[in-house]
Amino acid sequence: MDRQDATYRQYVNILKRELIPAMGCTEPIAVAYCAAMARSVLGKLPVKTILTVSGNIIKNVKSVIVPHTGGARGLKAAAGIGIVAGKEQLGLEVLSQVTPAQQQEFAGWMDTADFSVEQADDGRLLSITVRVWDADGHTAAAQIADAHDRVVCLEKDGKLLKQEASQNNDCKQENCADCLTVEGICEFAEIADIEDVREILDRQIQYNTAIADEGLRGDYGANIGKVLLKNNENNVKTRAKARAAAGSDARMNGCELPVVINSGSGNQGMTASLPVIEYAAELNADQDSLYRALLISNLLAVHIKSGIGCLSAYCGAVSAGASAGAGIAWLQGGRFTEIAHTIVNALAITSGIVCDGAKASCAAKIAIAVDAGLMGYEMYRMGQQFYGGDGIISRGVENTIRNIGRLGHDGMRETDREILNIMTCVD
Repeated sequence: MDRQDATYRQYVNILKRELIPAMGCTEPIAVAYCAAMARSVLGKLPVKTILTVSGNIIKNVKSVIVPHTGGARGLKAAAGIGIVAGKEQLGLEVLSQVTPAQQQEFAGWMDTADFSVEQADDGRLLSITVRVWDADGHTAAAQIADAHDRVVCLEKDGKLLKQEASQNNDCKQENCADCLTVEGICEFAEIADIEDVREILDRQIQYNTAIADEGLRGDYGANIGKVLLKNNENNVKTRAKARAAAGSDARMNGCELPVVINSGSGNQGMTASLPVIEYAAELNADQDSLYRALLISNLLAVHIKSGIGCLSAYCGAVSAGASAGAGIAWLQGGRFTEIAHTIVNALAITSGIVCDGAKASCAAKIAIAVDAGLMGYEMYRMGQQFYGGDGIISRGVENTIRNIGRLGHDGMRETDREILNIMTCVD
């Protein structure tokens, strides 16, 4: 790969597209963003709102606290704060400028709003439509589909203002899958001009470090980060897991700090970055080495996730944890061979973790996924590995990644439906 190649530019563009800031869990934030767009088109606060969302949006919004809502959870809170106080021009940071007065206004809206929720039947895994009415009977609608920040339709009084064709119904990232390979990612990390990616990675380091610090300082959810530090030996392995978990502790439980996401997920963005940052500090790695290790972990996380799709019953922390292990392997001198074995070993260990929505326990799953990533590398260093034919593992890292994509995308569809049934019937 040469820096002038089209493939090199694709890799840089993937990083620019995937590593973007978001405040709050991305599913409720996408709902808030869509609601803010609908209100903006209407031009005033609505008197009636109908929210139509896919099952995976229901699953991932049900139990997570929405920022700036005073601890409120769920679809009504996400849409309501977007309608009352969202700044649609800020995208996934739509709630970053909510004022105390707007929080009070939101509380009143929650008490009086004519609001209903319907489940979408358009076949998309990620689909959000907000339709609003004012007192004079005017109506507006906004739709987000296929990606958390992809507005595909805007409408006012039945007139289309914007319409885009759907990319696909399952939001698989075909453009990523076509060009990313483990070998290519390793090569890119070696030759990348850091100036092409410095701003992206500096922002990831700054934002994700800040929310991990806050997670360890405050009282959020089940405080998994604090549990790990208190009950385990204080070594780099423990700290790597604890900091990634602490970021999720904070983010799932209403922290109003932004994170830099990966593959549409803040939890995946933190899992792919924070353990690598912690190991770089422990190893006294220079900044250039940290940047290149983050290129490894971030691009591998996108690569593994691309075949699964944006939302699935397959826990996204699994791919990000394996990728973090690979980035840490790079920091310790590992290259393609070591990284490939780290990924395969890690995926073999944790590929059975399911996603049952965004909530406090995500932090614990992150800790387990990071541990698997670290174990995957430690196994290889000690001459141990899993082989093709061991369960879903196939010979060759790309074949194994393909199997994971098939498992997460195709094999777990019924699991996803049953998880949603359980979640909507049990408190």
